[in-house]
Amino acid sequence: MEKSQAHRPEIFSSVAIDWKTFTLSGGFLLLFVVVALFDIELLSAKVNEAFSFTARLFGPYWQVLLPATFFLGLLIAVSPAGRVRMGNIKVAELATYKWFSIIMCTLLAGGGVFFAAAEPLSHFISPAPLFEVEGSSEAAVQPALAQSFLHWGFLAWAILGSLTTIVFMHLHYDLGLPLKPRTLLFPVFGERALHGWLGSIVDAACVLAVVAGTVGPIGFLGLQVSYGLSVLFGIENSYLTQSLIIIGLIGIYTISTVSGIQRGIQMLSTFNVFLALFLMAYMMIVGPSSFIFQSYIHSAALHLEKFIPMAAFRADKIWLDSWTVFFWGWFLGYGPLMAMFIARISNGRSIRQIVLAVSIAAPIITTFWYTIVGGTGIFFELTDPGSISVPFTGFNMPAALLAITQNLPLGFLVSILFLVLTTIFVATTGDSMTYTISMVMTGTDDPPSLLRIFWGVMMGVVAMILVSIGSGGISALQYFIVVTAAPVSLILLPSLWVAPAIALKLAKGQSVTAE
Repeated sequence: MEKSQAHRPEIFSSVAIDWKTFTLSGGFLLLFVVVALFDIELLSAKVNEAFSFTARLFGPYWQVLLPATFFLGLLIAVSPAGRVRMGNIKVAELATYKWFSIIMCTLLAGGGVFFAAAEPLSHFISPAPLFEVEGSSEAAVQPALAQSFLHWGFLAWAILGSLTTIVFMHLHYDLGLPLKPRTLLFPVFGERALHGWLGSIVDAACVLAVVAGTVGPIGFLGLQVSYGLSVLFGIENSYLTQSLIIIGLIGIYTISTVSGIQRGIQMLSTFNVFLALFLMAYMMIVGPSSFIFQSYIHSAALHLEKFIPMAAFRADKIWLDSWTVFFWGWFLGYGPLMAMFIARISNGRSIRQIVLAVSIAAPIITTFWYTIVGGTGIFFELTDPGSISVPFTGFNMPAALLAITQNLPLGFLVSILFLVLTTIFVATTGDSMTYTISMVMTGTDDPPSLLRIFWGVMMGVVAMILVSIGSGGISALQYFIVVTAAPVSLILLPSLWVAPAIALKLAKGQSVTAE
């Protein structure tokens, strides 16, 4: 590894930059923006074609990869190997609350607010084809929430940081390999994965997927918050307003990422968790508490009962591509860099702590949050048909969220707090992904501040450019992440057998025995 770094140009305080990865990822992103500005209809058509091809070819594979990752990770965690401590320190670097707060905020991101309101309502109005129930009826409540639980629950979280985190932590902390996506292929290709074009292409594909997945929420946040401000305060919903929102967001997450994990990133995440807990408690107290708890219990039971049928469902191709395959592609695109970030903040943690936090605790909290927000919307729609569904027409997510919050006591204030919560959710993803992309470019745990600033500002600027075209530019980028997930999902595949092998090897090395 020393030899490989010696051949790379030096910049930013003698930290080596991988210019191949930088050029490949940055160049492709620039090309995407140029084509979008030149002919957005052409770009959208090509992206849709690529999306359909990817969904058809890779969809079945993804529907096997995600459950396999979840169950294998869980098996390792509950086995004696789960006691293996990862990293090169004996005491965890971050306190448990701060550590878990960062995980929750980074991985849940902006989808944790707008999709929490929109998806359960969408499945309630138009039930998933697996469940033969009438839409907008009491019988559709539990299936709607259970389907949302599948998309945002155990499988989604597991692919973002269970097996791959084990692989990263061993290869980086124990063997000294760089924290880069290419490192996941080292057990398969050896040194060839670390040097030359193969490694650069792997890293660039993963960076592109994350940039696409992060620029999209940044742009959508500008559109959605601008809409919210126009409804609440009468501020003009214009490109100027959207741009100012995005500029403000850039400032928040750039300052956060420059200040580092121990300061800005964990402080922002901690504040966001407190705000989310406050809103959860408020909605449970003043909202339909009994309906929320009963819906959660019954929907969680239905989710577990239909877990395999929902995960393996392939009867309706159009519905599947629009929902499950889209979400799996989105989460897979984030997979390697999210796992890198979790590996970076989990030094000193045991395998059991990491897997149970990411694959069990976080999904349970997420699904309960979806029940509180989405379940409240369903309750209002049941008691007053059209009160939520009419504003939601055309899958208008911010309108659905505001319709829900404004039906609550102190609805105006609650609506403002939800907009703040969404903004910080996107900011916590922006700061952590900016930090991680910079890690990919350098292979170091502490990338230079200038590099973090560059990627943070660049993602925001790209979002502003695509917003100027209209929502079509952002939508094209959102669907493009599913296309980039195709090669990324192949990079994640070896973790299915490499992670268990590492866990067994370390268990022997640390003399871990059955409890």
